[in-house]
Amino acid sequence: MARVHRLGTDWLVGPDDQPVRRLRVRVQVLLTVLLILTNVIGAAIVFGLTFLITPGGGPSATFLTSLAIAVPVYVALAVVIGATTVTVSALRALRWVIEDESPTRLERRTTLRLPWRLTLIQSALWGCGVVVFTVIALLAQPEAALSTVFAVGIAGLVVSAIAYLFTELALRPIAARALAGRTDESEISAGVERRMVLFWGLGTGAPVLGLVVAGLVALIRDDEDIARLASIVLGLAAVILVFGLLVTVLNARAVVAPISSVRHALSRVEGGDLDVEIRVDDGSELGLLQSGFNEMVRGLREREEIRDLFGRHVGKAVASAATTGHLELGGETRLVSVLMIDLVGSTTYAETREPAEVVEMLNRFFAIVVEEVDRRDGLVNKFMGDAVLAIFGAPVDLDDHAGAALSAARTIATRLRDEMPEIGAGIGVSTGQAVAGNVGARSRFEYTVIGDAVNAAARLTELAKDVDGGVLVATTSVTESNADERKHWAEHGATVLRGRTEETATSRLA
Repeated sequence: MARVHRLGTDWLVGPDDQPVRRLRVRVQVLLTVLLILTNVIGAAIVFGLTFLITPGGGPSATFLTSLAIAVPVYVALAVVIGATTVTVSALRALRWVIEDESPTRLERRTTLRLPWRLTLIQSALWGCGVVVFTVIALLAQPEAALSTVFAVGIAGLVVSAIAYLFTELALRPIAARALAGRTDESEISAGVERRMVLFWGLGTGAPVLGLVVAGLVALIRDDEDIARLASIVLGLAAVILVFGLLVTVLNARAVVAPISSVRHALSRVEGGDLDVEIRVDDGSELGLLQSGFNEMVRGLREREEIRDLFGRHVGKAVASAATTGHLELGGETRLVSVLMIDLVGSTTYAETREPAEVVEMLNRFFAIVVEEVDRRDGLVNKFMGDAVLAIFGAPVDLDDHAGAALSAARTIATRLRDEMPEIGAGIGVSTGQAVAGNVGARSRFEYTVIGDAVNAAARLTELAKDVDGGVLVATTSVTESNADERKHWAEHGATVLRGRTEETATSRLA
């Protein structure tokens, strides 16, 4: 089964069918690296904002020394504690992955919500950081306490948003295993709308709120230091532009990637490739979109398989007409050409061969007949033991149905002589009026032709077994065929066919 993945990230998260051990190592490494990266980003934001928004011209020497020691130590502890907590939480939730089992409904839901749980751990660590650094500010530079709260708080919000998106990326192959090509509304973790609004609040709303608070503080203090206020505004604006953009880009990619995979898969389906499936790896409405696409393609594939199977039983032309609703119970009178072929000595052959050998011989015989009839747009209507009935001119109109039937008869006779010399066959062709349509009951019917042309072909087939070349056709068929085909036939005289009162002119291979 061809799979369509999200483009551009498979090299990072690996394929969804990678070994469990490799998947576990990859996810653990990604989570640890992303945890360190996001905390380093947060530390940079803290340092930058502290220099910009701390009153009195920036942090004092004592406060700066305290920050220089406390920030790296706290970030290191946060990484160690966070990595340990994240690992324990993830391993507990992903036990079914480690044991290579199918998830239960509860395990599936827990897995899809794991990015939120891990992000809450990250947020809790930064919440503790707000308390720790505020206490340090109160001890080292009390007037910097409020600015420290804002600096660490804003950094924590931005880091939490980035951490969620990175964590969701790292856990994508596990989400794919949890969903396993299916999902429903009760299992989605967070809707796209809620997620986008939340990330706007974290990546843009929170820093803008910092701008508002900075302006209010300046007004309350009647601060005339315009340069200082400008520095604060510029610092917070930088956070909005840089990290707000980063959060927006990551969030947009999380939305666009699954849509792109569906679009790419749709183009393949439009080109006739139904052997395609999207990896369902999103726990939101986008996962429902991916899953819905897979269900749609699965239905199309099953329909095509049924159509193919149906066509093998009744012929592709009949199957196509039936699936488009053009066939009704009943029939219509049509001018058709009928070809019938019957093996010679098949009973004796069956008595002296093993059953498997007999079946193999019949299949080779039928394959030759079907290939040549299909090549000329005819319909193999019936397999009757060791005989075959084929129709030309129904249900699909043929401009030269008589020529097609005669050409098929000649080619089949030649191929049987060359490819199956161990058996003989009689081939008859007749052209005339027949009733073509569906007979039976509405609950079960078959497409067939009934009429004098069919009876005549059957009688000619019996007579053909005693004719040199094994083919005997009604001269009417030769007359109705094209000029090139008529060159291959010669008159064979006239005979009264069983069931008729008048003679029928016949022809044989020239």
